[in-house]
Amino acid sequence: MGEPSVARGSVRCGIILAGGSGRRLESYVARLRGEALPKQYVNFIGRRSMLEHTFARAERLIPPERLFTVAGREHLLYAEAERQLASRSRGTVIVQPENKETAPGLLLPLMHLHARYPDAIVAVFPADHFIVEEALFMAHVDLACRAVERDPSRVVMLGIAPDDPEPEYGYILPGGEWRSGMPAGLRRVARFIEKPAPPAAREIVRRGGLWNTMVMAFRTTTLLEIARRIAPALHRSFQRIGQAIGTPRESLVVDETYRQIGPMNFSRGLLEALSQQQPSRLSVLAVRGVFWSDWGSEERIVSALRRAGHAAQLHSLAGREALAVDARRVCVGTC
Repeated sequence: MGEPSVARGSVRCGIILAGGSGRRLESYVARLRGEALPKQYVNFIGRRSMLEHTFARAERLIPPERLFTVAGREHLLYAEAERQLASRSRGTVIVQPENKETAPGLLLPLMHLHARYPDAIVAVFPADHFIVEEALFMAHVDLACRAVERDPSRVVMLGIAPDDPEPEYGYILPGGEWRSGMPAGLRRVARFIEKPAPPAAREIVRRGGLWNTMVMAFRTTTLLEIARRIAPALHRSFQRIGQAIGTPRESLVVDETYRQIGPMNFSRGLLEALSQQQPSRLSVLAVRGVFWSDWGSEERIVSALRRAGHAAQLHSLAGREALAVDARRVCVGTC
């Protein structure tokens, strides 16, 4: 498929979703490190954290000065998290007061991005994914961006062709193909299915269902218009933030807004409604030949490394966990 390239005349930006607290992996991270740290800042494999791997992956397509990262204010209490975020381009780390799920977590950096690049094509990257064939995956992100450049009214999701019926993942059930002139494999979204029971997951895979990566491409103004139609109250809240960006009131308005809004999951709260109300605006691009895993649990990390053939890294993780346990035993006896 070749290396990604930016179409002439287009401005591409990215958003990295790193605002989560990683509660499900807290105990595992504590055993590995001997101390707490949100999972996206943890080095599970290689020499970089999950977030740093995501930076490197996204920068195959988007320059760092146009790559915006949303992080939690509480993350800055950790020296390692602060170190990783401090390496980013000035003005691209957007700090949210608290985690209100993925819809606010995406809209907050989007308002900052919109203030600087109002007509940009935006690619979104969660910070907790493990991907082996990164060049091939990013080539598919490039195709999704190209599809949006040809038709700015649509949102293009990336779906992974499953190799097993994983019940803990969200699925996208593709519909019919789009018209000619669009990338091969681009399909309509017929339905979203979140964490199906094992028998249902097997049936979804049999019918061609794809794992929902939450990696997507869209035009900035298109996504804001979709939010205005489907979640008008949330949209109004973030419009106030957008108007305050760059003013002395910005921090106060952000804090007030986050106190007032409730949590909202982007996929369930916006995309599922979009697939029902305006299905022509939502499509999915199937990604094949890529080993992908969403690292939301200890079991999934160990399983992914085993299946990807990273025996040495599994041994390293096991050793680090044993050392952390031994260190705590020593401390119990002598501290």
